[in-house]
Amino acid sequence: MIRAEKLRKTYRMGEAVVHALDGVDVTVERGEFVSIVGASGSGKSTLMHILGCLDRPTSGTLEFEGHVVSAMNDKQLARVRNQNIGFVFQTFNLINRTSALDNVLVPQMYTRRAYGRDSARRALERVGLAGRANHTPSEMSGGECQRVAIARAIVNSPQLLLADEPTGNLDSKTGEQIMGIFHELHAEGITVVLVTHEMDVAVQADRMIQMRDGRIVEDTAVDRARRQEILHLTQDAYERMFRSKRAGYAEPRVAP
Repeated sequence: MIRAEKLRKTYRMGEAVVHALDGVDVTVERGEFVSIVGASGSGKSTLMHILGCLDRPTSGTLEFEGHVVSAMNDKQLARVRNQNIGFVFQTFNLINRTSALDNVLVPQMYTRRAYGRDSARRALERVGLAGRANHTPSEMSGGECQRVAIARAIVNSPQLLLADEPTGNLDSKTGEQIMGIFHELHAEGITVVLVTHEMDVAVQADRMIQMRDGRIVEDTAVDRARRQEILHLTQDAYERMFRSKRAGYAEPRVAP
């Protein structure tokens, strides 16, 4: 589905040049569930924005379904985005004074598909919010708002679902429920790419890409044994941090 070669993204900040991506090669096959994990500033969100045609690389090649999208103009990129990709963000990005149903309908304004309100209701049903269609975001919990955002992302039946820190603003229980929805959508055949800094979220994917300083440092399948190993190491790191804080020492830096 996606093939990226030698992706570079640089930003100029005064006299300094920041290399957000530094020669990234990555592929995503149809039907995969991939997580991209790394600390803040590692380049993971920049990579997601480029894979989702929300941004352009400074150099390198990006193909989507065999088409070189890195060479497309803005109108062509918008068409690929709107017809093939759904997006879920940490801050939900909902219209506060608009009902859940109308929020879900927003992507259809930018495509030639005209499924109408029935498709939006079906999307809300898929995320368990059929009874909240007429409520506004201010009348819903954070978890419900994220469900609305997921319904909006899938209303046009995308081939690819991209999620940037989708559990970042949620408590652990609600985050687990949201991850359950992603697993259900993946089981239905949607390709899922999820960006996170939380290792316990990242290991729920079938494949995990770790980034550091704009580069991919590890790209590995996550089977049950690997998942348990990572979760154990993560828990052990948190326990060491907790013991250090109780003893009055400075908080150690925990690598992602």
